Amino acid sequence: MDNIALIESFGDFKDEKGISKIDLMAIIEDSLKTLLRKRYDSDDHFDVIVNPDKGDFQIFLNKTIVEDEMSEDDDLEIEISEAKKIDPTFEVGEDFTMEIPVAQLGRRNILTLKQILATKLQEHNNAMLYEQFKDRIGEIVVGEIHHIRHKHVILLDDEGNEFILPKENQIPSDFFKKGENIRAIVETVDFKGSKPQIIISRTAPKFLEKLLELEIPEIQDGTIMLKKVVRIPGEKAKIAVDAYDDRIDPVGACVGVKGSRIHGVVRELRNENIDVIQWSKNPEILVKRALGNVTINKIDINEDQQYALVYTPVEEISKVIGKQGQNIRLASWLTGYEIDVHREASEDDDVELKEFNDDIDQWILDEFKKVGLTTAKSVLDKETESLLNMVDLEEETIEEVKRILREEFED
Repeated sequence: MDNIALIESFGDFKDEKGISKIDLMAIIEDSLKTLLRKRYDSDDHFDVIVNPDKGDFQIFLNKTIVEDEMSEDDDLEIEISEAKKIDPTFEVGEDFTMEIPVAQLGRRNILTLKQILATKLQEHNNAMLYEQFKDRIGEIVVGEIHHIRHKHVILLDDEGNEFILPKENQIPSDFFKKGENIRAIVETVDFKGSKPQIIISRTAPKFLEKLLELEIPEIQDGTIMLKKVVRIPGEKAKIAVDAYDDRIDPVGACVGVKGSRIHGVVRELRNENIDVIQWSKNPEILVKRALGNVTINKIDINEDQQYALVYTPVEEISKVIGKQGQNIRLASWLTGYEIDVHREASEDDDVELKEFNDDIDQWILDEFKKVGLTTAKSVLDKETESLLNMVDLEEETIEEVKRILREEFED
């Protein structure tokens, strides 16, 4: 096999991986030097010349001319009589350079060279893949479902690059079919062994950000700013937006007529409920907007401790907190404030006595229950003297119960 044939034998690999001729020549030179070091323990006496224009290379061995019968290493030294057959002007001590055809390396070494070259080509491809995708962290990629496993899904893009979507990075309601195309963002790119591993995510807030950029031109061109995005994947998300121009309604621009602009994003996120609010530098206004369409009477803000206490009627508490605490949790993440709710009691407000079983012994509560007193107000509205005639309890016990009810209930 001559030099040109050796190079051409890797032509398909070069074309498939998109490696340039210059890069391929550099890899061949490095591979040849690696082989020479394996064969001769060193490549110090060799020159490897690669010509990327011709797609050819040459190996030259530099020997030292020595006296006849004085050669200690035929690979590195040549006797004077042999040298003079090439050029009669040679003298002892001079350098003698000769070209080494690839075929002279022997069949086994040529096979070794192929293996070295294939390995270095793969290393080059891995390095190029890493460089390509480490600069795309946070960007959306599209891949086809190739294999579905218990802990992750493997996807391939149009160029055959492999993405891994771990179970924890999948939206809970995600259901994939082999051959289906899905979108996700590049989360991390790290080497696993010698091969780069590209981890993608559909649960990161950044994924929602990028989807909004794709669907809403004003976000993409910077007219509308995405101030913050928080989400509980597959359940609920909140985004805060603002505009440089006061004449623009950033919320309306994001939602669109009858939700037309946001619907595509909602579908991509498996019907994740998305609240869009307008950002405010005023923390009180921001907290109120973040909690959504609920009645709030007052908000106490502690900026030093990043704490907000929200006063709301009893009937609004469930709305403020939301399903499984999602609304208040997302509002806290969005605003950066820890939000607590203070229930404001109305005249009609009352609490079952059983709610106080952590502070009042159950047998005492049972005594009140026997006479039809089952709520806090039903006990507090009666004089102690009346209660003494109704229940089998000491006066001190009744007063203590009233004290607890006043503190806990009226607070």
